[in-house]
Amino acid sequence: MPHNQNLKALRMSRNVTVREVELESRKIAEAKSDKRFYISNARLTQLENDLSSEPSLWKLFSLSAIYQVRITDLMRFYNVDPDEVDKYSALTTPRGTCLLSTVPAAYRTREFLQNLIKHPEKTTLLPRAPHKSNSQDAVKFDLNDQVSTYGYIGLDDFTMYPLIRPGSFVGVDTTQNKLRPTLWRTEYERPIYFLEHRHGYACGWCELQSKHLLLIPHQSSHVSIRCFVHPNEAEIVGRVIKVSTSCVDYEPMAKKTHVARVELSAETAQN
Repeated sequence: MPHNQNLKALRMSRNVTVREVELESRKIAEAKSDKRFYISNARLTQLENDLSSEPSLWKLFSLSAIYQVRITDLMRFYNVDPDEVDKYSALTTPRGTCLLSTVPAAYRTREFLQNLIKHPEKTTLLPRAPHKSNSQDAVKFDLNDQVSTYGYIGLDDFTMYPLIRPGSFVGVDTTQNKLRPTLWRTEYERPIYFLEHRHGYACGWCELQSKHLLLIPHQSSHVSIRCFVHPNEAEIVGRVIKVSTSCVDYEPMAKKTHVARVELSAETAQN
């Protein structure tokens, strides 16, 4: 519906006449000592009938007060969505670090994913979400994105610590479910895979040696290499292409790391 028809429909739904809008806006203008808040009978008629006519910010304020709707809702009549400010701020200043004023969609997605976790201590593959959904709470994948599902790194899983910390979410491209020779120079370029084994899920670097799939941990994690018969005991779900991880350890997590290292040291000493 054109914005002028939206404006007229809103006024009629409030059972307010054009004359009443004029009178009420005059009260607002007088209270603020600013005539820009005043909306004449003729001006409102023009706004409601002329598609090229648009209200000023001050008149939009008065209409918001008179119709008892948020001014941001009226702004949307004119294709101005305040919720998109952060989106376009990043577009206009892509090289600048900034503090976002609202919660971006990516973080709202994280909150949704968090609610899918039943056992936070275990690494798991989260339910897939459809590309199209009428539910506002569903995860909406970008059709241009390679992420086809999400994985969660359990609080007991230190395999890729500290590169990927326990409690992290990872985006997985399930089309990349085969190990292929890849040239990499640093640990950040080395492919990370999400795999399913007979006891659950795991995430880490992988190597295939004959019929054995090796799950290789980060060198700082103090976790041992795990070996699975492939594909009987473990299969690759896909390649990790996105990571949402904390840059600090929470206290319980730090204690677990310390305990794990102490136990490892004791075991090494015994051997």
